Amino acid sequence: MRTKLLVLSVFALLGTFFAYDAFSADPPAPDSEASRIFRGYQIAPVELNLRGKNRALVGLGSYIVNAQAGCNDCHTNPPYAPGGDPYLGEPKKINVEGYLAGGVHFGPDIVSANITPDENGLPAGLTWPEYKRLIRTGHDPDDPDEILQVMPWPVFQNMTDRDLHAVYEYLRSIPSIEGGDDEE
Repeated sequence: MRTKLLVLSVFALLGTFFAYDAFSADPPAPDSEASRIFRGYQIAPVELNLRGKNRALVGLGSYIVNAQAGCNDCHTNPPYAPGGDPYLGEPKKINVEGYLAGGVHFGPDIVSANITPDENGLPAGLTWPEYKRLIRTGHDPDDPDEILQVMPWPVFQNMTDRDLHAVYEYLRSIPSIEGGDDEE
């Protein structure tokens, strides 16, 4: 009897977990993780490749990247499309052609990285463990003796593993754009 009750409880929990559909027309309860996932899909400025991705993490990652962390401001050059710069009083329009492809200069020696997926589908060419180490320590994966000076990793390092993984999963789902961080 206990085993049967336990099995039914597990199925009920799984049913609740999978019941939320990120593409549902009905918005989820306010202030829930489901509402952040739902909003993440609403505000993603580019078409997402969801094949083989955790859809809940992609939506949550989009919410973090596009509503909380401001990644576009430093990793898209320029961040807004012509006629779409809210700082000039224009209706906001993200520069989707350069979305998160890097190329923003912070002085003569620092240029923001292209964090779109590489040819293997890895954001900035980083595996999940490499990405996590970068955010937790600030050490540049290309030069481990260097600590990133502009990237706000000291703030982002406080994020939960789940939130970091959500950002990583979202970055895996965006279009790959070449050359943004190489432009002068």
